[in-house]
Amino acid sequence: TIKPADIATVRTLGRPPHLIMRIMDCVLLLFQRKVNTVKMDLEKNCTVPSWKESLMLMTAGNFLQNLQQFPKDTINGEVVELLGPYFEMADYNIETAKRVCGNVAGLCSWTKAMAAFFAINKEVLPLKANLAVQENRLTTAMLDLQKAQAELDAKQAELDVVQAEYEKAMREKQTLLEDAERCRHKMQTASSLISGLAGEKERWTEQSKEFAAQTKRLVGDVLLATAFLSYSGPFNQEFRNLLLTGWQKEMKTRKIPFGNNLNLTEMLIDAPTISEWNLQGLPNDDLSIQNGIIVTKAARYPLLIDPQTQGKIWIKNKETRNELQVN
Repeated sequence: TIKPADIATVRTLGRPPHLIMRIMDCVLLLFQRKVNTVKMDLEKNCTVPSWKESLMLMTAGNFLQNLQQFPKDTINGEVVELLGPYFEMADYNIETAKRVCGNVAGLCSWTKAMAAFFAINKEVLPLKANLAVQENRLTTAMLDLQKAQAELDAKQAELDVVQAEYEKAMREKQTLLEDAERCRHKMQTASSLISGLAGEKERWTEQSKEFAAQTKRLVGDVLLATAFLSYSGPFNQEFRNLLLTGWQKEMKTRKIPFGNNLNLTEMLIDAPTISEWNLQGLPNDDLSIQNGIIVTKAARYPLLIDPQTQGKIWIKNKETRNELQVN
């Protein structure tokens, strides 16, 4: 297994082993990179390696990735023929390469494997070409089949439309007969209903007027409710009533409509909730109910002055399910 550190070690060698340089020449040939003009090394009885070009190839940051993703189909007979003299040398084998080159010896096996792949691929390529031709024929046949199926589907669709129109006509005939009978029955029912609801018209009219009046008073009612929640907390029942009276006078002066018989408690909380609070320990007087409303409805956390611990007991019971801890 070749690691980036192994390649870096080879690059730093001042005089790398001759076998490493020859292996890298084979790599250059496979990548179809430029090599030096052929010049014989009489001492080694081979061509002088193109080590400078090999260094340029290895210094590329993705050298190992290029080896892994090498386009094997680009190998041709000329490249394999040029590799032949290198492979024929006695020391060009994995055993010698491991002894001389260490982990970089994997490049020796890789070059031979690429040459072997070419030999096999040379026989496979015609089969691949034939496969492509057959796949094209299959694609054409499938298109013809799809066209024929589409025509069949279209005719079936036309038949379905005619059948549906026939069934629709039969259903309409039956529907008309049933509608005539239902119409007679509805006329009788409507006559009875009109007679029975004649007395409700007056009540609905009054109720509609009341809804319209409530809509007009809504701004003032909400203003009083928000003022109560924001400012009434510190005061007793008597002073709260004085505040409410003062606010109502000011709103009359500014012509802001509000309900004359507005009950803030009924507006802000429902009776079942009040009953639940009473079961949890909250007293049933108006002041306590209002305090409960302020505690649960106000946007800010309230400060409870609770000498009799009634509020504390209520909060503990109310928040039992939330596991609230109160000391």
